[in-house]
Amino acid sequence: MSRRLIGAFLLLGTLWGSSFVAIDIGLGYFPPIEFAALRYLIAGVVVLGYAGYSTPRWRPQTRREWLVAAVAGSFLIGGHHAFLYLGQQHVSGAVAAVIVSLGPVLTALFAAGVLGDRVTSLDFVGFALGLLGVFFVAQPGVPDGIGQSLVGRFLALDPSALLVGDGIGVATVFLGAACFALGAVLTEPIETTLPPRTVQAWAMLIGSTLLFVAGVVRGESLAAIQWTPVASLSLLYLGVVTGAGAFLLYFELLDRIGPTQINLIGYLEPVSATVLSWLVLDDLIDPLTACGFLTILAGFVCIQRRSFVPAVASRLPSIARQW
Repeated sequence: MSRRLIGAFLLLGTLWGSSFVAIDIGLGYFPPIEFAALRYLIAGVVVLGYAGYSTPRWRPQTRREWLVAAVAGSFLIGGHHAFLYLGQQHVSGAVAAVIVSLGPVLTALFAAGVLGDRVTSLDFVGFALGLLGVFFVAQPGVPDGIGQSLVGRFLALDPSALLVGDGIGVATVFLGAACFALGAVLTEPIETTLPPRTVQAWAMLIGSTLLFVAGVVRGESLAAIQWTPVASLSLLYLGVVTGAGAFLLYFELLDRIGPTQINLIGYLEPVSATVLSWLVLDDLIDPLTACGFLTILAGFVCIQRRSFVPAVASRLPSIARQW
């Protein structure tokens, strides 16, 4: 992997990690679901314009093409971000990023159930580690004033308190991660020749429409938005930079390094989200949450060992030579 690709990979992880911080900031001015809807309306228009410029087909034509866009829009954009934005009203962006990193583990679980992929005992270990990591992040029963001690917070865990306090926010973000994972599995067998940028553009627009409807059903109103410079900046950053720009960079990297290694982006996001949350909001995750992230990462390695370990091992010599 060249230095340029490594730099692009790190940039993408930083951009997507920063989106959790921008959501934290914007939620002070926007109703949550309408905030997500506006973000992906902007992103969808930008990506559609780029798709029209750079690809031979800017819109779906067959039923199968509309189906893949609709499924992606419903799950990858609509469901995922509705739960994410609702959950981030209760947990920080850094914590939400850790929970979202469970996505590849959940994807393997849904692939086993929906596509019939073979599941081994080590896969079950991976699933268990992923759920255990989310439990560490939720920290049920841990009082706010207990301090930052890893051992102290661990001993204070109480599974019976999962449905109160921050546990509700963790569960809501978890549902968002599950929607994304299920959407990834459901779109996989729908083969089309539609360019990925076009699929993504229409998925964003369809997802944005569904989010607007969900916001209305929930009683949210665009009139409740507080249009301040900070609010506008957070929305434009999420829509143009981390929405449209980062997704276009993602597809470029996907073509260059493949799906196995691109999944590692999900484990760079919590790191960048944590650092940026500390720098911008003076908000830092505690050691038990960091332990939860490492546990989820271990679960990912267990599940993706067949493709991930050989792929990374084969890249190490070339990376070392580059640096």
